[in-house]
Amino acid sequence: MRIFISTGEVSGDLQGSLLIEALKRCVKSSNLSSSELRPDLEIIALGGEKMAAAGARLLGDTVSIGSFGFVESLSFVLPTLKIQRQAKRYLKENPPDVVVLIDYMGPNLAIGDFMRRHLPNVPVVYYIAPQFWVASMNSGYAKRIINVSDRLLAIFPGEADYFRGKGANVSFVGHPLVDRMKGFPSREEARGKLGMNNDNINIGLLPASRKQEIKHLLPIIFQAAQELQNKLPQVKFWIPLSLEIYRQDIEKAIQKYGLQATIVSGQKEEVLSALDLAITKCGTVNLELGLLNIPQIVVYRLNSLTYWIGTKILKIKYPFASPVNLLVMHEIIPELIQEKATSENITQAAMEFLFNPERQQQLKTDYLSMQQKMGQKGVCDRAAKEILQMIPN
Repeated sequence: MRIFISTGEVSGDLQGSLLIEALKRCVKSSNLSSSELRPDLEIIALGGEKMAAAGARLLGDTVSIGSFGFVESLSFVLPTLKIQRQAKRYLKENPPDVVVLIDYMGPNLAIGDFMRRHLPNVPVVYYIAPQFWVASMNSGYAKRIINVSDRLLAIFPGEADYFRGKGANVSFVGHPLVDRMKGFPSREEARGKLGMNNDNINIGLLPASRKQEIKHLLPIIFQAAQELQNKLPQVKFWIPLSLEIYRQDIEKAIQKYGLQATIVSGQKEEVLSALDLAITKCGTVNLELGLLNIPQIVVYRLNSLTYWIGTKILKIKYPFASPVNLLVMHEIIPELIQEKATSENITQAAMEFLFNPERQQQLKTDYLSMQQKMGQKGVCDRAAKEILQMIPN
């Protein structure tokens, strides 16, 4: 039983690793004898170190070459094409029993098109469709995703409704982070492990999981941190490292802005669980913080040319950027995007969360409504069972 999984970026690597663990569980719990099971499941992947640790054999590391935006993607075109060629060559020589595509729209549509042309009998499952479906974009992307997929597994209710309305074979399985949160420590445990001082205001800074975010987000987030530190001497900043390659840039920025900050590697769960507030990029981490009931401010900036092309030429309009707000389709947490992403605005929003009890209580209520939209526990196992059922007997 050979399963090929393709994804990219830090969040895709995380979701891929959770799926691999669930696939293993589902195979082990089947009625086959243990002697039959041991050689049965082989997972080949495009992803990162989390998927490799979960048991996948990587054909290429796609985590460090992730980007978002037109201009931002240019430097990664050639590395992406190289990995794609390697993957297609492998697939042609070693046809899998099923292909699973996770987000990562451009590269994954290329893999899907290849499968339809060269291996049309191999089922393709799209798990976690790219979030273009929330934007006022041409539905040609939806058509392409549906054309390359035999089944879609949706993690947002709105995603399931959108693709079902386009005629897709889709199931809503829920969001995989619902399962992941059981591994997070309590606030007290986390603070003890990190040696946090409870007299401090502990604020998380999460500026980057992509190289472009180091350039466009880190300076503005650290400027806001500097302003907060000047206002509140008891503030201590915690920075969970998404990729080791960003350590040097972050260390230099800490020195430049004179921050009382600690970089933490390999203990992201502890850091998130222990925080009083987070200032963060847009992405999966927003949902993790929402499930932990941690106040957060979402900040995002793109290259100005990318933003201009997207909004003025392509007329792309997103109602919200953060998945927290997308789940309920109203603003639970503040989103400071592009020109709104200023140190003044970040600082003002932070002070409101830290010192306004009514705002804190409203956020808890809003987070509860978000959590109820994320589905029931067992998400990854449901997704794994759907995928295994697609494998021909």
